[in-house]
Amino acid sequence: MTAIPIETRQNALVVGASQGIGLGFVQQLLAGDRFETVYGTYRRPESAQELLALAKQFPQLICLPLDVTEEETIAAAIASIQARTPRLHRVVYCVGVLHDGGFQPEKSLRQITSENLVRSFQTNAVGAALLAKHLMPTFKHDQASVFAAISAKVGSIGDNHLGGWYGYRASKAALNMLMKTTALEYARRCPQTTVALLHPGTTDTRLSEPFQRGVPPEKLFSVERTVTQLMAVMDGLSPADSGDFFSWDGSRLPW
Repeated sequence: MTAIPIETRQNALVVGASQGIGLGFVQQLLAGDRFETVYGTYRRPESAQELLALAKQFPQLICLPLDVTEEETIAAAIASIQARTPRLHRVVYCVGVLHDGGFQPEKSLRQITSENLVRSFQTNAVGAALLAKHLMPTFKHDQASVFAAISAKVGSIGDNHLGGWYGYRASKAALNMLMKTTALEYARRCPQTTVALLHPGTTDTRLSEPFQRGVPPEKLFSVERTVTQLMAVMDGLSPADSGDFFSWDGSRLPW
């Protein structure tokens, strides 16, 4: 295999890299020599042991603490990146919450609480917008780049035929709108950056584990397969696709 010239190597950032799809992205980005530096963020070190162990094996991996619900940590992480790396070429927002202990997706209006709705919106949507705000300087260059957020098909308003999961559906729909609006501003300020929403399909992770019972085996993807599919989608994007919502197979999804 021909080595990639140093001047064409890229830099990547995975937000929410401690487990699941985010960790899978880090592992794939570290493979080969396409990416010179890979940044991976985590919220708590005790739940990021596998990520932190990878950093000991791969000197090109730099791990940074970041809590998407606290803007000051986003600003600090991006400032740390800028001090080392002036340009980013691939950023993936992998943070999401569907359930956590007593926090469960709502099956009916009776189960909705303000506290849980706010938590869903902060994690699934607001964090991505704040990240876009602070990332902008790292995308102001003349090389093709992708800024993608992991959304979900259940966030499609047009595709909602079953109901339920109020907070998750609404917060993913909000994520879609925030990133669509980001794409319009980035087109003016960072015209080489494609902003995209990605539906990964049902992936065998902690997030989906309680809801896998009715999923056919052929539709339950391994993390490795999901990441490979989404990387292929991102590799095929151009600025003309910015602001669109894509499924794991590259097809466009309705809003």
